[in-house]
Amino acid sequence: MAMKRSRKIGLVVVALLVVVGAASLWYQRRQAGEVTVQAGEVKRQDLAAIVTASGEIRPRQYVNINSQSFGKITEIRVEEGDRVRRGQVLLRMESVQPAAEVLGQRASVASAEAAVEGAQASLRTAQAELKRNRADFRRSMLNWERAQGLYADRLISEQEHDTSKAEFESARAGVELAEARIRQAQAELERSRSILQQARANLTRVTDVLEKTVYTSPINGVVTNLPVHAGEQMVPGIQNSPGSFLMTVADMTEVTAEVKVDETDIVNVHLGQPAEVTIDAFPDRTFGGRVTEIGTTALVRSTGRSTAELQTGTQEAKDFKVVITLDDPPEAVRPGLSTTARVTTATREDVLAVPIQALTIRQRSDIEAAERQSQPAETAEAATVAANPEEEKKKEELQGVFVIQDGHAHFRQVETGITGVTQIEIVSGLEEGDRIITGSYRVLRELRHLAPVRVEQPGGRGRGGTG
Repeated sequence: MAMKRSRKIGLVVVALLVVVGAASLWYQRRQAGEVTVQAGEVKRQDLAAIVTASGEIRPRQYVNINSQSFGKITEIRVEEGDRVRRGQVLLRMESVQPAAEVLGQRASVASAEAAVEGAQASLRTAQAELKRNRADFRRSMLNWERAQGLYADRLISEQEHDTSKAEFESARAGVELAEARIRQAQAELERSRSILQQARANLTRVTDVLEKTVYTSPINGVVTNLPVHAGEQMVPGIQNSPGSFLMTVADMTEVTAEVKVDETDIVNVHLGQPAEVTIDAFPDRTFGGRVTEIGTTALVRSTGRSTAELQTGTQEAKDFKVVITLDDPPEAVRPGLSTTARVTTATREDVLAVPIQALTIRQRSDIEAAERQSQPAETAEAATVAANPEEEKKKEELQGVFVIQDGHAHFRQVETGITGVTQIEIVSGLEEGDRIITGSYRVLRELRHLAPVRVEQPGGRGRGGTG
């Protein structure tokens, strides 16, 4: 009796072992075809599209002061970092020769002014003589007319007649002479005035040369660059050339971050968009600002030169200048400090979003092939025959994500909107709460439509996926 009970127990144990072994084999075979994935749910959230660019701090207004004349620096009245006012003297250059030329030209102007006054006096004298001669002429003309009548009536002698005629002709000649003297005096006056005008023009010129030996600040600001010293010889030249550049005065009341935005992002940047600016010299602070200027010419990234300056086209990467005006810049900020700007180009509230890495690309032919393999043989063969005329369409690339349904990865085509830092907006193709595959990158790159999957747990263990 005991032996029969032992045999029964043994048979039960063997049966259990067989069942466990079969279940284990079935589970291992199932696991062999499954892909371990990471998953997440489609949720609603607020998104902001950000464009990040780097550059440097620059004042909105600054002036590079260059030498405007030859000469030696005799005095520098400011130091780098000093605050200056508009019109304040910054620097003086040697002015002995320009000052002497000004004194000489002033004397020339005074002489020309005296000549003009003399010419005006001569003209007035000639005009007075003309008046007197015209009066004598009128008197002589009346005497001559009376003498002609009296002589016709034989009341005066021929001598008296001839005397009246001579006086008349002399008076007429005197008027003509006086008129000629007036024209001469007027010409002399015009010549004197021209000489005076020329002298004054020369005085203006030499005075300008003298004034250019004294350099004043054109704006209120800070001296941000002062590379010269007293005693150095300066020459006129182009901006920032050796021996020409004197200093830079910058208005630091309005500070900007001038950054370079990649050509692929510039179309999304518009005037007035908000931005957050970080300055390397102030690592723990973030400064707000807005886009106030957008460049229209591309800059070659490797050289910084404008493409408009190039004689031929280039395939190098290009950037565009974007200026962001800071709302509340720090007092200790200096031009040239390195900065990074994050421009918010678009915002969306309460939209469906998925992690960017969940988005993938598949060819239509791969999706259709996976669906045919999951169908019965007769149906798959008919679908293959029907699909042959659409070879071009099968090469079409589809953008989508993998949704977990019934333990399998279903590729679902989606339409996207703006891209945030880590999330991307889903316009259509998904519903809130859908469970999607988010990783890993290697798995997403190779995962096939309708492949069996199991979700990896945070602790590293997996379980079968569910819809």
